[in-house]
Amino acid sequence: MKIGELALRSGLAASKIRFYEAQGLIRKVQRQANGYREYPVEVLQTLSIIQCAQQAGFSLEELRALVPVAETGGLGHEVMVDSLERKIEQIEAMQARLAHSKLQLLGIVNSIRNRPEGVSCSDNAERVLASIQSPQPRPPL
Repeated sequence: MKIGELALRSGLAASKIRFYEAQGLIRKVQRQANGYREYPVEVLQTLSIIQCAQQAGFSLEELRALVPVAETGGLGHEVMVDSLERKIEQIEAMQARLAHSKLQLLGIVNSIRNRPEGVSCSDNAERVLASIQSPQPRPPL
């Protein structure tokens, strides 16, 4: 199929498909005599894998290791599982950092809302800033 049809069926812009090809995420395709690229239908599955992996936070470098390329015969089962498990660990670590940040922000909001009786806004701001600047323990990763 030509790039226009591939773009339509995949939901991606033709320029993005060409970018993925230039990055080595989809195999180079032969050009016809008129210069048009002719993509095999299997590229649709590869593009779907790329889109899902990017939504999960995979970098282009990580994608190169994940996406099966026809010339190499694809990836082994264990390589794929190991890569996915590493990404899950990274996501879990990010979730822990985000949860910690959320708790800190909630504490700051609470401190601002519940200023002590008789404390001016500027004094309360200084109090809250002082509490933010003191080192806080980080959650284990």
